[in-house]
This record gives sequence, C-alpha cells and structure tokens, in this order.
Amino acid sequence: MRIASILLVVFLVSARAPAQDAGGSPSLSEDQVRDLVRQVADADLANDKKLRDYTYTEREEMHKLDGKGRVRSTESKTYEVMELYGSHVRRMVAKDDHPLSPDAARKEDERIQKVTARRANEDEKERQKRQEREDKQHDEDRQFVREVADAYKFQTAGVESLDGRETYVIDAEPRPGYQPHLKDARILPHFRFRAWIDKGESQWKKLDIQCIDTVSFGLVLARLHKSSRIVFEQTRVNGEVWLPRHLAVKVDARVALLKEFNLEQDVTYRDYKKFRADTKIVPVGEVAQPR
Repeated sequence: MRIASILLVVFLVSARAPAQDAGGSPSLSEDQVRDLVRQVADADLANDKKLRDYTYTEREEMHKLDGKGRVRSTESKTYEVMELYGSHVRRMVAKDDHPLSPDAARKEDERIQKVTARRANEDEKERQKRQEREDKQHDEDRQFVREVADAYKFQTAGVESLDGRETYVIDAEPRPGYQPHLKDARILPHFRFRAWIDKGESQWKKLDIQCIDTVSFGLVLARLHKSSRIVFEQTRVNGEVWLPRHLAVKVDARVALLKEFNLEQDVTYRDYKKFRADTKIVPVGEVAQPR
C-alpha cells in the first residue's frame, strides 16, 4: 500500500527523535527531520528490494457489505507469489480455500507462461524502459516522503509489546494550516494515524490509518468516506528484512456519485522463502529450488 509505506517514514522520524528537553518540546531541528526522512526512506526502499528475493503465499478475503455494514457475500483467493525477471507475479492456486479446478489451474498456468515468455524475450531496450519506469516511481515516492514530514504533528502514546517485541506507539494528527506542494499530498489532511515502531531496529511494526473526512479522487469522481480504515502489519523475516504479514481494509466509497462500494478486505502473507540470487522463474520444465 502506497499510503502505508510512505507514512511509516513520518512515524519513524518521530520515534527516532532526540530526547525531549525540560519543557517537553522535541529538540529536533528542521535539518535533522529532513536527514531522518532520507535515512528511513532509504531503509524502507531496502526492504522493498529484499522482498524481490522472496516467494510467499498471499490470501485475500473479500467481504461485500450492505448499507448497514452487514456481510452480503464473502470470497477468498489464495496466490503463490513468485519472482519473475526482477518483478513479482501472482499465480492463483485456490478459491474459497479450495484448490482450483483442473481447467482453471491450466488457464492460470498458461497465463503465467505467457508472462514468463514475454519477460524472457525482452530485448535490452524494453528491459531498460521497464527499469526506468520503476526508478521513476521510486523517485516520486521519495519526493512525496520529503513532504509528509511537514504534514503532521506527533505525540508519543507510550510503549507496547507486539509479538514479544517492544514498540513505541506514535500518534499523528494532521497539522493545522498545512499546505501541500505535491498533488498527491493533498490527501494527507484527510487521514490520522497510529504507528507501532520496533524499538530495537527502528522499523515499523504496525500502522492504523483512519480516514477522518471525505476524500475525492480522479477525473471520474470517487469519494472515500470517513469510516474507511487501513491496518497494516509487518514481521521480521530471516533476521534481515521486515515484510508484510497482515492487511485489513474497510472501504466506504461512492463512484461518480452513483455506485456505492462497502467492503472489507483481509489479506495475509505467509511462507516466505528466499531464493538464490541466480534463481529465475523459467518456462515449464525447469524448477527453481528455494534455499
């Protein structure tokens, strides 16, 4: 989630701030904040890069709700997520917790093979363009992060233990009078957050993001209402990287002032396996072995 990954930087800046002086105000200069944002943004980017070395299982469960918030229908899908020439590709392996039918599994394998063949046959120019697009997205995220630090005021809410790890609890509220410079940053005053930051490694453990008033998006008017919420959790893997563990999303939205979307989504990530640096997902007949 782009919002979650960007805003963790703000919380980490707060958690790593110098001790408070006798008056209770953080002794942190503007330059120090800027430097910390860069440091934490680089650390988060390192986590993202290391994720590419892992395969894992992702299970999505979707609940569609009626106007009173009651569940109307439920559907789940389970995926194997694989590294494919520098990017992750999802292969669905189960629906509603049952293995795919032989016909559905065959179609899914054919889809993966098409993607594999397309990536394998990329020439140098195509590969370079794809890398440039990814680099551009990373640069845009860094610019956004630099502005995020100015958008909130922070308060330490205490220390809590999560999964046996001590964490700082940081609350963030929109800063009055904040004027965004980037177009994407206009959404920031519409959200408040609580973050749990691992004391030992200065990595974010959990984020609870709440929409506090209506947010409008896009050319086709879409509105996200204030009951919407995101809770995102990470876990330490192999003693070297922090990766997603759980995502819970509640969305109350309206598109083009006509169609309402009320749903809850629950996503779990598990079975992380690291592959050798020279491992690639290749066409049928060759199998990559995890270490």
